[in-house]
Amino acid sequence: MNVLDTLRRPVYYSLAYFRSSLMTQAMKQRIIETGAAIIHLKGFHHTGIQEILDATGVPKGSFYNYFKSKEDFGLQVIDYYVDQSLLLSEKMLQGTSLSPIDNLKNIFGTFMKIFKARNFAYGCPIGNLSQEMGDLSPTFRDKLKNAIDTLAESCRSLLEEAQQEGEISDKLDMKELSYFIISSWHGALLRMKVEKSLAPLENHYRFIFDHMLQS
Repeated sequence: MNVLDTLRRPVYYSLAYFRSSLMTQAMKQRIIETGAAIIHLKGFHHTGIQEILDATGVPKGSFYNYFKSKEDFGLQVIDYYVDQSLLLSEKMLQGTSLSPIDNLKNIFGTFMKIFKARNFAYGCPIGNLSQEMGDLSPTFRDKLKNAIDTLAESCRSLLEEAQQEGEISDKLDMKELSYFIISSWHGALLRMKVEKSLAPLENHYRFIFDHMLQS
């Protein structure tokens, strides 16, 4: 082997490792996305690992190459749900000239359209898992609490902008208000799933924006 071949070998190995790493991450993301969709509909306990692998076409036994356990997988699915929710909200805020309150209205209005298109099924994945796992697993409970905190903080940032611009009363506490909005939204989603109707979400929307947030 000549000197040039010796110099090329580390580069070759580095590129091979890079490609392998990308393929591993892509497969892991595919499993998370597929599993997240199934869990959203059926719940965590009613979703089996083999069902997820069959849906993704991943060979049996490969699951544990990417996740330590089903619980580890579930925790990463929660992160995925939060990321997707924030990403959708951020997309709706990009390039808009709307006021903070109108932006918030647009976000909730868009999610209402999504739920209507899904025939009022599914609900919020974070809310669903909070009900299912909140009393069963301290690890899940902590992760879900952080997820709700993140969603509330996203809502709070828009509320604070609105308050600074005089759109809503300066007597309201934005942290308390953001948690109330998120909590009442989850409650409205429960009723939506039971009633198979948009009415609970419309009631939430009207009460928040037509009454609570009037300056």
